[in-house]
Amino acid sequence: MSHGDSIGTLPAGFTITASTANTPVAATEDTKRDFYGLQFHPEVVHTKEGKKMLANFLFDICRCEKIWSMKSFINHAVEEIRQQVGSEKVILGLSGGVDSSVVAVLLNKAIGKQLTCVFVDNGVLRQGEAQRVIEMFKKNLQINLRFARCGKLFLKKLKGVTDPERKRKIIGRTFIEVFDKEARKIKNVKFLAQGTLYPDLIESRSAFGGPSAVIKSHHNVGGLPKKMNLKLVEPLKHLFKDEVRLLGKELGLADDVVWRQPFPGPGLAIRIIGEVTAQRLSVLRKADTILLEEIRTANLYYKLWQSFTVLLPLKSVGIMGDQRTYENIVAIRAVTSDDAMTADWARLPQDLLARVSTRIINEVSGINRVVYDISSKPPSTIEWE
Repeated sequence: MSHGDSIGTLPAGFTITASTANTPVAATEDTKRDFYGLQFHPEVVHTKEGKKMLANFLFDICRCEKIWSMKSFINHAVEEIRQQVGSEKVILGLSGGVDSSVVAVLLNKAIGKQLTCVFVDNGVLRQGEAQRVIEMFKKNLQINLRFARCGKLFLKKLKGVTDPERKRKIIGRTFIEVFDKEARKIKNVKFLAQGTLYPDLIESRSAFGGPSAVIKSHHNVGGLPKKMNLKLVEPLKHLFKDEVRLLGKELGLADDVVWRQPFPGPGLAIRIIGEVTAQRLSVLRKADTILLEEIRTANLYYKLWQSFTVLLPLKSVGIMGDQRTYENIVAIRAVTSDDAMTADWARLPQDLLARVSTRIINEVSGINRVVYDISSKPPSTIEWE
């Protein structure tokens, strides 16, 4: 409906079962021939009773049986991975986020020591991120892990770049280059595993070859070069984020991993509007750390889909002590969602926002103004770039 599409005339045998103020035919059916049509998204969180509509269609109309479970998915995925990979070695880009963590444990279950995880420190990670990943996977889960410290390389290639599309593509290409380099250090690696999800496919390309627009190019599927030396393994590509979390629980991952807020592949680079520099990264990291500390203290971390700060390419006048300042502006972004396809801005308590603002301005040199983003998706995306 937001695209301006509308049904003018129904075919013979169809009746209208739902309409809106500006869409006369929102839903229609021909019960004699068992044809049903919807012109809205029953699967998104904003649609009331949407899941019930889908359940009625699947189980009452199509007579599907409820034989699928996360346990059955694991068994099927393990078998598929083994058939695809055989006895070959697999390299996985491990970020420490939910998706790559679940892929790592699933692959480890399927092929064990054939898997080598590579953690790339691309220089645009959150504070303490690298050490957390190393401790979790190398020490706790005892999965093969290689560490590639490449922050300077990524920052060098991002120097002077302000266009968000170029940032994503540069980070994607550099990430693959590093992987190819690491893969050559391990003999006979044939496969690259990724935590691609179904929304990534939908928003990175037209899933069915049609003219639908590409919303995101920074996902795994959007950042890949046309020619790559490794074949892809993407065992989560037909799952949504909430399903991946359930899969992680079924695989025995800890809650702090399973329920971790999503973090984009390009990291803080797409949360810095404009050029990415070491100095701007330092400012954003400190502000972001303060926000997350306060979100956790308020017991809201697991109730939010994402919460983060964005460094704007703007400066404003302020007063610090007796001095007039002209410093940076940081925006706070916090949203609620089930699957990231749609999201609503979070109604954070005013006292929490006040504490975050006060701490950031007082503790982070270079920031003198904090604003709050009250935009929902759609029309706004969750990330700013």
